[in-house]
Amino acid sequence: MYRIADGTEDHIQKTEEKMKILGIDSSGLVASVAVVEDGQMLAEYTINYKKTHSQTLVPMLDEIRNMTELDLASIDAIAVAAGPGSFTGLRIGSATAKGLGLALNKPLVPVPTLDGLAMNAWGTGALVCPIMDARRDQVYTGLYRFEDGHLKVVRKGSPMAVTELTAILNEMGDAVLFLGDGVPVYMEVLDKELTADHTYAPAHMARQRAGALAVLAIEYYNEGRVETAAEHKPEYLRKSQAERVRKEQENT
Repeated sequence: MYRIADGTEDHIQKTEEKMKILGIDSSGLVASVAVVEDGQMLAEYTINYKKTHSQTLVPMLDEIRNMTELDLASIDAIAVAAGPGSFTGLRIGSATAKGLGLALNKPLVPVPTLDGLAMNAWGTGALVCPIMDARRDQVYTGLYRFEDGHLKVVRKGSPMAVTELTAILNEMGDAVLFLGDGVPVYMEVLDKELTADHTYAPAHMARQRAGALAVLAIEYYNEGRVETAAEHKPEYLRKSQAERVRKEQENT
């Protein structure tokens, strides 16, 4: 048994075949909602279009609920992309997950955004490198492998310069699979700087998907990586643009 962070409620370890997870990811340009139930993808709704997540996320959830006749009270937990990512997107996803968790009295499973992205590439033998555009020639990135059917973190997610990332990968020398919204932004730099073999994920696995997030959340749930809705906070990994500008102004 695992106890959520405030010690108020116990959760019995469950297998993928016995869980129903709601996944929410609005950490980037993509908004995605999914339900995984009894080892199957019951529904997934993903939008990568020029609308704000405040316009899309809740209507997407309502559509899934209506189309699948989903009783939200029947879910075991809510998986949410915990960051890094867009400050606004993370706040919207976090608020949605927290509101549902509080209303339904369900635990949250915070999944690092980069972990969820890497899960899209399940089964590959290559080193998986999700990259998210962090602006100013930087990316949010981490390194992952799949071992014995499980996602393993090789290098924890962090912001870094693209050239720093390429130097790390060249030193490692492994074949690399890239995915994420940083790929089209920095592909030219990657192709120029990398000596390691590398390729890029196709469109259907190149961006955030709540289905992958929800499946990974089952493992994290069983590891006890859960929290109450009240406790959840996104992990931004760095200060917002407004905070950085204010800091620069204070130092001048």
